[in-house]
Amino acid sequence: MRVDAFDFELPEQHIALRPAEPRDSARMLVVRAGCEPQLQDGSVRDLPAFLAPGDALVVNDTRVIPAALEGIRTRAGGAEVRMEATLVKRLAPDRWRAFAKPGKRLKVGDRIRFGAEGSTCLLGALDATVAAKDEDGTVALAFDLSGPALDEAVAAVGHMPIPPYIAARRHEDDRDRADYQTLFARVSGSVAAPTASLHFTPDLMARIAASGAERHCVTLHVGPGTFLPVKADDTSGHRMHAEWGEVTRETADALNAVKAKGGRILTVGSTSTRLIESAAGEDGLIRPFVGETDIFITPGYRFKAVDAMLTNFHLPRSTLVMLVAAFIGHDTQKRAYAHAIAAGYRFYSYGDACLLLPEGGA
Repeated sequence: MRVDAFDFELPEQHIALRPAEPRDSARMLVVRAGCEPQLQDGSVRDLPAFLAPGDALVVNDTRVIPAALEGIRTRAGGAEVRMEATLVKRLAPDRWRAFAKPGKRLKVGDRIRFGAEGSTCLLGALDATVAAKDEDGTVALAFDLSGPALDEAVAAVGHMPIPPYIAARRHEDDRDRADYQTLFARVSGSVAAPTASLHFTPDLMARIAASGAERHCVTLHVGPGTFLPVKADDTSGHRMHAEWGEVTRETADALNAVKAKGGRILTVGSTSTRLIESAAGEDGLIRPFVGETDIFITPGYRFKAVDAMLTNFHLPRSTLVMLVAAFIGHDTQKRAYAHAIAAGYRFYSYGDACLLLPEGGA
């Protein structure tokens, strides 16, 4: 399909700069797909009303690391240059792939000191060497620390990697340390939050449990590619970013049991959706999964396991809005987004949610 089919105009004032308080007070547009799509305005607090005993809620338990680093590049015989780096993917206990800015001014062998200039790491600085430059514009950083010691240093000097459309309008601050982390965050590794999960509170989870629905966790470490618009003219020309994920045997067996008894699988967020569909076979059974997935879901895809999805409102021309169109139909997606804009819904990572209910489920 042509990528411009997924474009739309969004007034800047619809971009949320902070989450709703409390989190479950965010608005929720309920979209019932079918021959005659139905749109219903509500709140995330209403979610338990759409769950039935025996249904399963699947959440992503990844934890966002403070992957945005600021530092100074040093080079023998060269001037010092201020640098920014966003960690993307761990390559080894002491190495990360990163986006660097300005990346063109870096050379293999350059040294970068992140954090407090002129101090030791334990006092707030972290040193690294540029080990390689890749064709995709990323660099490989070899840090002077390794393993848990490196993790602690990154946590000390790093900043939360808030999305670029928020960072362009305000600076990251201490509130983002909590705001950009979900209730389920457990396994460190993401450089972006699974934002549909940001809406959940302990009270909401208690009411979901009271509804008789189960909750199960999967892990998918979200990469920065989640924010990137598709640059190809046609979806067939886009190369999807790969992300590491895991569905344990225990979780796979539990979800298969839910389906066998007639229950539904409702995934929270596009990350959980993509991972469950990566783990599911053509027979609809979910199998244990560990590794990277680059599944690209566009209209025409046949969902194998996921019956319903809670997700936020996504960027124009992004792979995420294409996934939504695949799930409920392109025409329904366009109608839902037009309604959300007209009704003043808040968009993107800190924005409102939509509950997608396809006719018949997977």
